[in-house]
Amino acid sequence: MDDSIEIAASHGRSFAGHIALPAHRPAPGLVLLHDIYGIDEPIKAMARRYAEEGYVVVVPDLYWRLSPRKLFKRHGDDVTLAHEFNRLLDVDHAVDDINSTFEALRDHPAHDGKIGVLGFGPGGKLAVLAAAYTDVDCAVGYCGASLEAHLSDARRLRCPVVLHLSGRISSAHDVLMRGKIRAAFEYKPGVTIYEYECGEAFTVPGPEFDRPSAALSYSRSLSLLKKTMGPIYAIERVWKRHSYHKYVTRDADAVMSTMVDDPYFNDVPTMTGGIGRESLRRFYVEEFMHSFPPDAQHVPVSFTVGVDRIVDEFVFRCTHTCEMHWMLPGVEPTGKYFEVAMVAVICFRGDKIDNLHVYWDQATVLAQIGMLDTAGLPVVGIQSARKVLDIARPSDTLMPGMSGGDDKPG
Repeated sequence: MDDSIEIAASHGRSFAGHIALPAHRPAPGLVLLHDIYGIDEPIKAMARRYAEEGYVVVVPDLYWRLSPRKLFKRHGDDVTLAHEFNRLLDVDHAVDDINSTFEALRDHPAHDGKIGVLGFGPGGKLAVLAAAYTDVDCAVGYCGASLEAHLSDARRLRCPVVLHLSGRISSAHDVLMRGKIRAAFEYKPGVTIYEYECGEAFTVPGPEFDRPSAALSYSRSLSLLKKTMGPIYAIERVWKRHSYHKYVTRDADAVMSTMVDDPYFNDVPTMTGGIGRESLRRFYVEEFMHSFPPDAQHVPVSFTVGVDRIVDEFVFRCTHTCEMHWMLPGVEPTGKYFEVAMVAVICFRGDKIDNLHVYWDQATVLAQIGMLDTAGLPVVGIQSARKVLDIARPSDTLMPGMSGGDDKPG
């Protein structure tokens, strides 16, 4: 549940903060620093997201000395006002308030362990300064040009730091600015820098939102937080339980219990799956769990477990004796045997599955079941999967002058 927290400041004063609590407590802490718009709904949503990852998240009101609980809309005249408030923000006072937030978090009964800081825009710059002037355990900064004024603080960094440098490179000054930031921070122990060619507000739904970059940066941020502070969940065990109920017991409720409240599934080649709990449950029951031929096999190739995702590479083989609308929508059973290499990417939010993406070469499947004439096309059939299982098989068989391999099942 989300709530507010009162934070004791210096000189006997106090200010408000927003708190989001994880399901499993006590837990490590994360101080989330808002951008120029204050503690608005997008920032609260981000706090909830990190709480789901297992952190006690506190968002301090960095504007309280100017105007307590001040919020700005992310469009219209408010944008100009927000920039003015940010210009008036005293950096030294802000760092002092962040340090006070650390102390309030340490005293909170839900907190146990280390504390990290993560900020956006000017909050990203302040996260870097917190890493230089406080005893925080790790810091993540989504920064832009504002960091250029604090290059000398790089030598004071006391903890691991991840910098996400955003903003479109449109001038020689932009190139120079990025170069200066890299020169100051890149070779400091424990500092990792990532660059994104998109607007500085790329993590927030709006005109500059960039979903792929936002998702990638989120995983990179989470990697630092998890490695430094935990919590580390047994995501492989969750995936095994999910798979067991999906393919063995075919218990849709048990499958959904391993997933977040708003999951999604996407078979990339056919765009089958579901978005949201009810839609995905219906897909599993009606189109997926009972749509596998009796001889279907999953042959493992590789299995990689990361901080917030699993990558499962395998070969799927079967005889097409039943409808498989998740893979071959609208295609009647052909009775043809086929093999295809597949990759599943399973992303987690905390200790539950957030989403799944499954990839395979549909042309390879269509060729094997007789729905695609490969003559004159750069397409192979069963050789593709066989090559994954046996790297000694011939390569370059589609190139002129090269001989092909076996195209027979078995």
